[in-house]
Amino acid sequence: MVGSTLAALALITAFPAPAVTLQQKLTALSALTQPTARSAAAWRAAWQDRSSWAPYAFDWSTDLCSGSPDKPLGFDFSLPCVRHDFGYRNYKAMGRLPAHRERVDQAFLFDLGRVCATYAEIRRTACDRLARSYYQAVRRLGAVY
Repeated sequence: MVGSTLAALALITAFPAPAVTLQQKLTALSALTQPTARSAAAWRAAWQDRSSWAPYAFDWSTDLCSGSPDKPLGFDFSLPCVRHDFGYRNYKAMGRLPAHRERVDQAFLFDLGRVCATYAEIRRTACDRLARSYYQAVRRLGAVY
């Protein structure tokens, strides 16, 4: 499903429609919230060119890492938090967060792991532990969102 969803996203981004259907919006949202490198890259590209996504009426707002530090111990978790907010806010607006929440949380953990992978072993271990804590927090508290 991810492959077909990403293929659909490629078509959607190549030819944005003046108005999109609910199914098109859900397809694009799914493609942008997968726990994969390809999805993360597609989301970053979309984030950097939000105006071209206007027909989708996505909610791009964010409070970064909510009440938690955005850069705990210097590890920059800002972008993973922004993509996580994107998934939660848009699925919630469509009344579909419960069905997609676990995957959006998995994408958050994936993104945090990519941040941590940029550090040498000792720092990476500390980063991975913090990342796991952030992930556990969204798993426990995200249902309240």
